[in-house]
Amino acid sequence: MKLVIFGLGYSAGFFACAALAKGWEVTGTVRSAEKAGELSKQGLHTLVFGGFAVSTPLAKLVAEADAVLVSAQPDENGDPVLGALADKLAAAEKLRWIGYLSTIGVYGDHGGAWIDETAECRPTSKRSRQRLEIEQQWLGFGERSGKPVQIFRLSGIYGPGRNPITKLRAGSANRLIKPGQVFNRIHVDDIAGVLMASIEQPRAGAIYNVTDDEPAPPQDVVSFAAEVSGLTPPPETPFDPAKLSPMAASFYGENKRVSNALVKRELGYTFRYPEYRQALRDIAAAGE
Repeated sequence: MKLVIFGLGYSAGFFACAALAKGWEVTGTVRSAEKAGELSKQGLHTLVFGGFAVSTPLAKLVAEADAVLVSAQPDENGDPVLGALADKLAAAEKLRWIGYLSTIGVYGDHGGAWIDETAECRPTSKRSRQRLEIEQQWLGFGERSGKPVQIFRLSGIYGPGRNPITKLRAGSANRLIKPGQVFNRIHVDDIAGVLMASIEQPRAGAIYNVTDDEPAPPQDVVSFAAEVSGLTPPPETPFDPAKLSPMAASFYGENKRVSNALVKRELGYTFRYPEYRQALRDIAAAGE
């Protein structure tokens, strides 16, 4: 199995390691030669792709790929992979799976209600509106090219080195209290697991919510992280959008409970961390 990952960041890096453990041939792209050198030293074959020029080695890898994951951040022109490589992806004869990592932010605010993949998308932020547009472009590409494109809408990502315990240690955690506010989360191991399950049974045009079972108040998660790590939780602070960055304020302006039932039903996937408590216990025990 030959896998190409565009945008070898945090989540995609865990997926790359899972694929390597299965014996797959994995290549990832980053935007700088310095970053490519760092990752190559860690055993990850990495090429530079800045969103415009496509090198000969990268073009060859795409032509030979069995699967492609797009985790690259969009720029002002949209999705760089679709913009620069649509023709090469369409011509790749062995390519049987394309995954695009999106966000549950495309749903916008649903007043705390439970929603699934059939819910209306009404994104409020510019970045979420752009993500929804790019999703539609990828699905359109799949229909035109005959390549099976899958969209994965991720909730708040956490895992080793990026979690509430990390923030507590750094002194950057907070406990904002906004009554009724909840957020979904997803551990990076489960992102990798869902992607693997999808590759085993591709469905052209599929959209999946990749999220945990338990949307929870963010202050509760921080309090539990402090408890299991033996750290002092920050004081509770009343929610005040005027004191937040525009991005944080827009984040708290969306309230929904996102269901992962389709992933379980269609892909038969069992989440390793269906809720945050065991995940944080494991992270604390590992010192991550």
